Amino acid sequence: MIKVHHLNQSRSTRVLWLLEELKLPYEVVHHARDPQTRLAPASLGQVHPLNKAPVIEHNGVVLCESGAVMEYLLDQAGTTRLRPHKSDASYYQYLEWSHFAEGSLALPVIATLLMGMEQRDGSAPMDGYIAKELALDLNYIESTLAQQAFFAGEQFSAADIMMTITLEFAANLKLLDDKPNILAYLNTVQSREAYQAARALG
Repeated sequence: MIKVHHLNQSRSTRVLWLLEELKLPYEVVHHARDPQTRLAPASLGQVHPLNKAPVIEHNGVVLCESGAVMEYLLDQAGTTRLRPHKSDASYYQYLEWSHFAEGSLALPVIATLLMGMEQRDGSAPMDGYIAKELALDLNYIESTLAQQAFFAGEQFSAADIMMTITLEFAANLKLLDDKPNILAYLNTVQSREAYQAARALG
C-alpha cells in the first residue's frame, strides 16, 4: 500500500490526483498547517527531514519532491497512459512541462503569493524580476495551449497534473484573468473524475 503524507493547501494534491488516475491503492495521512505561521507541522519532519509535502512511503522507500514522487508512481503503475514512451515525440514535451511546473513557474507564482503578504509598492528589485518572469512564463503557457489541448500534445498526461496545481495557485492570485486559453484548459482538466476525487480527499 502506498502511503501519502498530504498537507492541506499544498501541491501534494497532485499526488492524490495521479493515484486516482492510475487507480493504484493508497492511504492518506493528513497533516495540517499551523494556523498562525501557515508552515507545515513537525509531524511531517518525522517522516522526511525536509518537513515538506508531498511525501510517500512505499516498500521501504520514503520519497519527497513532487516530480520525483510522480515519476516513482508512474514506474509502479507500469503504464505509458499518463507518460509517453521515450520513443514518442511527445515524451520530451512531457518532460519539459513536468520540470517547468516546479522550476520556472513555481518560483514567480509562490514569490507573488508570499510578497502579497507584505506591504510593497512594486519598486523593489524582486518585484520587477517576478513580474518579468510571470509574464514570460504565462505567455509561453498561453501560446502553447492555443496550439494543443494538453502540455504533452493531444493526450492528457502526468505533466498536466504537475502544471495544473501550480496554475491553480496563479489563478487564485488573479494572474490568469487575461489568459483565456489557460482558463479554458483548467476548466477542462478540473472536470476529470480523478481530479474531483483528489480534491474531495485533499
